[in-house]
Amino acid sequence: MSGSLLVKLKGAGFDLYLVLLIATVALASLLPARGAAVGLLSMATYAAVALLFFLYGARLDTAAVVAGISNLRLQGMVLAATFVAFPIVGLILSALAAPWLPPELILGVMYVALLPSTVQSSIAFTSIAGGNVPAAVCAASVSNLLGVVLTPVLVAWLLHAGSGGSFDLSAMLDIGIQILLPFVVGQLVRPFIGGVILRHPKITRVVDRGSILLIIYGAFSAGMVSGIWSQVDRGVMAAIVIVDIMMLAVVMGGTWLAGRLMRLPPKDGIVLLFCGSKKSLASGLPMANILFAGRPVGLIVLPLMLFHQIQLFACAIIAERQARRLQAAKLNDMAIDEPG
Repeated sequence: MSGSLLVKLKGAGFDLYLVLLIATVALASLLPARGAAVGLLSMATYAAVALLFFLYGARLDTAAVVAGISNLRLQGMVLAATFVAFPIVGLILSALAAPWLPPELILGVMYVALLPSTVQSSIAFTSIAGGNVPAAVCAASVSNLLGVVLTPVLVAWLLHAGSGGSFDLSAMLDIGIQILLPFVVGQLVRPFIGGVILRHPKITRVVDRGSILLIIYGAFSAGMVSGIWSQVDRGVMAAIVIVDIMMLAVVMGGTWLAGRLMRLPPKDGIVLLFCGSKKSLASGLPMANILFAGRPVGLIVLPLMLFHQIQLFACAIIAERQARRLQAAKLNDMAIDEPG
């Protein structure tokens, strides 16, 4: 009964995942992770992400992985969106917002635009939306690794923050252990368990959506515990949110349009949309402490904190709707192919 009720609700436009997203935000606002719970949450999120990439590796054909890595046009477009188009949009919006926001927050808006793409959520959203996951793994990982070098260089050049920042080998190692190692292990055991994973797609679906919910809860909890939301008044907070939404909307619209103009296959267009329009909180916060030492880092990273949560929320909704459209298209194709 409950299964048929859920199907009817979905047909009426009910989106369970959206409800879970809102519930996660509410939970983090009312009961944010504190003390020892922060460590447990961090370990749970780390394990969920590692499991997710193990499942990706176990279900993906190795030939598809090689094709994703060798798709130089797509990889180049993602990097151009992240480190060229995004900074240009950030410069324009920073100049427009300068009369309404204090200098530290304008600096923070520009800093958002200079960061690399996320790794975990970009790939998870690509998977949810039915995109080219092997290409997303490559694009997001390369963006994050290059960002360790490119972001400090861009900050020093565009924001005159000095030459601080160094090549963070530990960040590379962490990405390798959490993302690439489970993926490679999954590829190695694919001949043994790949069939089971493919026959039970709900396993991967639960893990990728669950990892996103954990990331959202952790991000909102950190903001609540640090009191970052109370450091500015409501008017300034609203202005930052508007600027962040505009920046995300312009870049997402631009990447979608670029994919259409360049006639990318639909699955590659999804990669460009999600990997080219995201910014990494995990990379941005540690680098900010180095690049802006001696400045009010809490205020500078506020636009990043808000942007991170806006992008997770928006992309989760877009990815889920894209997945539903793909499922509907498959059902239509099956109906057309039926005889009679």
